[in-house]
Amino acid sequence: MIKRTLLIGLIPWWVSAQELPEAVKAIEKQGITIVKPFDAPGGMKGYLGKYQDMGVTIYVTPDGKHAISGYMYDDKGANLSEQIIQKEIYAPAGREIWQRMENARWILDGEKTAPTVIYVFADPFCPYCKQFWKQVRPWVESGKIQLRTLLVGVIKPESPSTAAAILSADDPAKTWHDYEHSAGKLTLNVPKSIPPAQMNVLNENQKLMDDLGANATPAIYYMNSEKELQQIVGLPDSAQLKAMLGEKP
Repeated sequence: MIKRTLLIGLIPWWVSAQELPEAVKAIEKQGITIVKPFDAPGGMKGYLGKYQDMGVTIYVTPDGKHAISGYMYDDKGANLSEQIIQKEIYAPAGREIWQRMENARWILDGEKTAPTVIYVFADPFCPYCKQFWKQVRPWVESGKIQLRTLLVGVIKPESPSTAAAILSADDPAKTWHDYEHSAGKLTLNVPKSIPPAQMNVLNENQKLMDDLGANATPAIYYMNSEKELQQIVGLPDSAQLKAMLGEKP
């Protein structure tokens, strides 16, 4: 799963316009930012907030005079606080990040109609990116997934210009496919200076990758069955591959 501290940092925060109970205001002064109220069990009122880049829940007793910060559990041991934090904070934040990736300049590998979408930030000189590209071939070629690659230039000084050569090709998708298939041996028309259009794409992809907190390639993102954003940084192991892709076709 993507680090929740990253999700917290990427979504807007606000203080509810509703008048807060004095007990909640007292907790707020300790550095908690109130996000929104919610209905809690047992006649209590709940408030979502964040503290030091983590989601928190606050519960106000029915008399309105006392507030408790922490997790609430039901009689079966289910963490009700974690459920509300996931539903109201982390899941929407993940969907917002997903939308940003959808709007980015990515290279399609696979069928547009493939039901599962996976985003990967990749550098042309990244050996693990090439291994991951090979790992997912059965799923891509069977039409089960579409791999959307966002090129960045982070590994070598020539990485940005090589990525720009791929982006500026007549058919970037085919060029990227052939380049990865050749293990990086395909001859490219690498520019001496990167054209502004391609530089903008690389800068935007790098900014998005930085915002996601990924510090290495491949940086892989997908939605699980619960529509929660998942992150894998580095080459996935067999368990991660199975969780992401399912059984091999």
